[in-house]
Amino acid sequence: MTTSDNVSTATSPEALERLKENMQRVEGLSKRLVQVMSVKPHHNPSLDGPNQSLFARAASAYWSEMVMNPAKLMERQVEFWGKTVLNFAEAQKKVLRREELDLEGADRRFRNPLWESNPYFHYVKEQYLINAEAVRQAVTEIEDLEPLDKQRLNYFADQIVQMMAPTNFLATNPDALEKALSTEGQSLIDGLENLVADLEANNGELVVRLADESAFEVGGNIATTPGKVVFRNRMLELIQYSPTTETVHETPIVLFPPWINKFYILDLKEKNSLVKWVTDQGYTLFVVSWVNPDESFADVGLDDYVQDGYLKVIDVVKEICDVKQINAVGYCIAGTTLNLTLALLKKRGDTSVKSATFFTTLTDFDDQGEFTPFLQNDFVDGIEEQVSEDGILKSWIMSRTFSFLRSNDLIYGPAIRSYMMGEAPPAFDLLYWNGDGTNLPGRMAVDYLRGLCQENRFVKDGFEILGEKVHVKDVTLPIMAITCENDHIARWKDCYRGVQQMGSRSKTFVVSQSGHIAGIINPPSRNKYGHYVNKSLKGDAEAWMEGAEFREGSWWPVWAEWLKGRSGKQVPARLPGSVTYPALEAAPGQNVKVKASL
Repeated sequence: MTTSDNVSTATSPEALERLKENMQRVEGLSKRLVQVMSVKPHHNPSLDGPNQSLFARAASAYWSEMVMNPAKLMERQVEFWGKTVLNFAEAQKKVLRREELDLEGADRRFRNPLWESNPYFHYVKEQYLINAEAVRQAVTEIEDLEPLDKQRLNYFADQIVQMMAPTNFLATNPDALEKALSTEGQSLIDGLENLVADLEANNGELVVRLADESAFEVGGNIATTPGKVVFRNRMLELIQYSPTTETVHETPIVLFPPWINKFYILDLKEKNSLVKWVTDQGYTLFVVSWVNPDESFADVGLDDYVQDGYLKVIDVVKEICDVKQINAVGYCIAGTTLNLTLALLKKRGDTSVKSATFFTTLTDFDDQGEFTPFLQNDFVDGIEEQVSEDGILKSWIMSRTFSFLRSNDLIYGPAIRSYMMGEAPPAFDLLYWNGDGTNLPGRMAVDYLRGLCQENRFVKDGFEILGEKVHVKDVTLPIMAITCENDHIARWKDCYRGVQQMGSRSKTFVVSQSGHIAGIINPPSRNKYGHYVNKSLKGDAEAWMEGAEFREGSWWPVWAEWLKGRSGKQVPARLPGSVTYPALEAAPGQNVKVKASL
């Protein structure tokens, strides 16, 4: 087809009519965009970035160094100029010749062949990489800066580098441009539709939708393991799951999931449901479904979670099952709070908990890892000011923080697909759960951030719960800790350090392959991730791993065997509820269906 044919096609009555329709849609979408942004609620600017004094200190340190050593500045500048000129020369060569492409091992953002074959895109990509290297090198070479400031500066500089990637802009994204051409601009219209819809759904805050929400229904096609809500108070619903065996172990299991997320990550679907698997092993399982708090929970703190959550649930389960002890499980922040509860019970001489299992649980916050940039006073002060106004720490704030730890995977990649390519989010249950967030009570958030994360009181001078000062060494019952090799939220080495300080003489420590979620939700049937075991916890984390034995497959059977020796004799299977605590409604209950306020 000739150029004149292309022009003729593009200006045909049909094409002009489609263009007119698209322009009308753009006008309508633009009005919606302006409307939603005009009502966007105010939030504390401290939540959007570090205090400017960090950058001022960095600039001062950099400038002082350059004044003392100007030759170094010139050396770096000449090096940058040289790379830039060579990049331009390479682009010129590509105009004159075609080269065989080698995209093996390439950055996923630059997999389109045009990044190599097209001189324009190749030049843009290479110059971006040169600039990114220069920024990172400049930060690395700053010497007169405190280690903490340097760590934070590295993080925020890297965020700027990621944000400025050419793939994040339409004019320099060949995938988006190709799709716009092939769809006669329809992909851009669809992308604008997606953008406006996401803004409208979040009161003007840009939270990229990761999954097709219409594809899932909690209690319909996820969170479907049979059970009953047998207790409810202002803090939680308690679910007892229906038995699948004729007999069960006498000692029940009570699982406390994190209230930062919803519990159904443990029960997404039958084939990977930890809930179903535990009941199939012949255990009576109770799972807490925490309330999704609103502004009325502003004054709820960790004391309330312990008193009206952990302690109350333990008493209820003991009465329903007519037992004196239970086995407890805590996941993430719920594991941290389970440690506080166990230490409190020890102080009170209460032996209601026979053993405890911790999933990806931190107790020693001395090294804050990847969260260090967000756990300094400028951010925490901003959070404290915001929750004093809102009463809660809103879900989108936490979601954004976690997402920026993996910004290419959880922010920029999804945004490109949704807003530039006009694609609908995938029907992926894990991403649906990830986007189904929860709020945190204001006081609880501050208790946690100040007392545990920043001041690390639980392993230092003690943390006060319900009038008692408790310490990690007060946790003395048999414990098993499951951690994950690639966990960036609760790093296994940090978890190990906390377990070492516990007072228990019976400790079992396991490192599963994969990350914070996949390493825990790892059913034996998939045979996907293995795990490391080592009975000796005498050395540091590196020594533990060096002496560890790697085993293929899931850690779940190892845990079941460990529990078996602490779960008593076999008794007739228990149906959910009792005379005192009759079944209230079918699992998964109501709390889990409440959406976070925006």
